Amino acid sequence: MNRSLQSQPKPPAASVLLIVAVLWVATVVSALGVVATTQLVRRDVNSLETLRREAAQLQVQWGQYLLEQSTWAAYGRVENAAISELNMMAPTPEDIVMISGDRIIDGRAQAQAPAAGGQ
Repeated sequence: MNRSLQSQPKPPAASVLLIVAVLWVATVVSALGVVATTQLVRRDVNSLETLRREAAQLQVQWGQYLLEQSTWAAYGRVENAAISELNMMAPTPEDIVMISGDRIIDGRAQAQAPAAGGQ
């Protein structure tokens, strides 16, 4: 009879069951944390890729704007617009007045000296 009692396994102690239960819960919580973190990373990677595509599109658009700006500011275009739309023209040599210091060089007029106490 003694032998039959020894061959039967002893029921696990309550502390062992508690440790196993805590480890099982910790494993499940850890697995859920991994799933949640993976989902957050996927969402953030998708957002990052969307922003990168948008940045590339904006870079292309910026290049197009620079090209358009250089086209609109081209010297020949500005000159043609000034002549045709604003009726502007280059002055003739007779219309050009050179000023040097305090007098006009071509002899038409002399600049007046500043008033007393003036700069």
